[in-house]
Amino acid sequence: MRHYLPFLFLYSCFFIAANSARAQNEPVGIFDGQGDVGNTALKGGAAWRPGTQEYVIEGAGVNMWFGHDEFHFVWKKLKGDFILRTQAAFIGKGAEAHRKWGWMVRSSLDSNARHVNAVVHGDGLTSLQFRRTVGGNTEEKRSPLTGAEVVQLERRGSSYIMSVARAGDTLASERLDGLELGDEVYVGLFVCSHNPAVLEKAVFHNVRIVVPAKPGFIPYREYIGSDIEILDVASGRSRIRYQEPRSLQAPNWTTDGQSLIYNSGGLLYRLDTAAGRTPVVINTGTANHNNNDHVLSFDGKQIGISHQPVEEKSVSIVYVLPVGGGEPRRITKTGPSYLHGWSPDGKWLVYTAQRNNDFDIYKIPVNGGDEVRLTTAAGLDDGSEFSPDGQYIYFNSARTGTMQLWRMKADGSEQQQLTSDAFNNWFPHISPDGKWIVYIAFPADINPNDHPFYKHVYLRLMPVGGGPAKVIAYIYGGQGTINTPSWSPDSRRLAFVSNTQLLFDAFPAGN
Repeated sequence: MRHYLPFLFLYSCFFIAANSARAQNEPVGIFDGQGDVGNTALKGGAAWRPGTQEYVIEGAGVNMWFGHDEFHFVWKKLKGDFILRTQAAFIGKGAEAHRKWGWMVRSSLDSNARHVNAVVHGDGLTSLQFRRTVGGNTEEKRSPLTGAEVVQLERRGSSYIMSVARAGDTLASERLDGLELGDEVYVGLFVCSHNPAVLEKAVFHNVRIVVPAKPGFIPYREYIGSDIEILDVASGRSRIRYQEPRSLQAPNWTTDGQSLIYNSGGLLYRLDTAAGRTPVVINTGTANHNNNDHVLSFDGKQIGISHQPVEEKSVSIVYVLPVGGGEPRRITKTGPSYLHGWSPDGKWLVYTAQRNNDFDIYKIPVNGGDEVRLTTAAGLDDGSEFSPDGQYIYFNSARTGTMQLWRMKADGSEQQQLTSDAFNNWFPHISPDGKWIVYIAFPADINPNDHPFYKHVYLRLMPVGGGPAKVIAYIYGGQGTINTPSWSPDSRRLAFVSNTQLLFDAFPAGN
């Protein structure tokens, strides 16, 4: 139920005729235009902050309800399927309980257009609102969650899925089917004050417009674009550092905190974390079919790689070379062997290997010698990584039926399960200060032995000894997102890859 003073209702009815947005072609960040939809008494506005990759949007408007709407809108025209995601909050206490911010998908900029929006009200009400016909009354599906801070709106054909959460929690969803808005629509962020005499302001961060992989894409043969992001763990704010229309995978922080090393097309690249720098290829000699399993030694002087030599039927083998580049030195005698960790004393490498039709975790001396098997349980064991004190090896295992996180002593003894939830959890990475584990959580409906591309996934954070986990990033990604150790040396930031078909510059310099 919406609350109206009688004169406000009459005011809104008077302007039931379509009113187009004003100042339609003023770009703001990634958005093509902005303007007030409907005949708002006060002019709204929006600003893009390149340094923090935030949007500040100010809007007035009587309401967004019944047969027409008034609000301030920043928009981009899109076709096909997409995923919209942001975290946001109002600035200040506000004048009305039903002031609103959220995502909007709209058939036109007319005030009575067909639309769907995922909206958070000033009093916390969170809902999926929609108008099926031009000038028709707005309908609503309320979320049981109130006070959402994370809002995602996804289009799949004529279906729309709103997924919402308080920051740190997993998403709860509401779905609407059979809403026809046309193939090309206006997509964007909005603010409505619910009071024609008031302007309300909200700040939006982690704003992402994702164009997902097409249905039926062929994994490892077809790819979409990639964003390398840097996440501040304490605040949950992430900034896109670099993007390309091809597959980038597994950013790995150098020990000086100045660069990221990532994989693309079988080669390794170094990317300075400072803005404006472009990546450079690392010389890996004859190893030019590297997968995304690469690890730096704790002293930062060497890098281990997993190369797939064509002359050995492209089976993955572990090698080591200087971090600045050079000809690699072979470590494992047989494959497949997939590197994941290096001991703090520099003496051992840990990796997943397929031997006798089973995947287990092994370690091997860096300076040469025989491999040592550490796990023997049936099922895939993967993602092994030493703790900074060298006492434990953390890994993920499907031995209990789903992929969960485990740890064991460095000699393979005392194997202990750390997570036991509905997700499939992969690649535990220990913070350099030894306090935290970050890992990627895949949905329950995938094969526990797989960590596929292009899924809705979470990055989650938990204490190093186990305990409650919280979501620190909501991502469209998966394979290649966080396969390697991704903590900054100061344990404050994480690097990861998210995915989208690149249709625009995700971090324009504009105003």
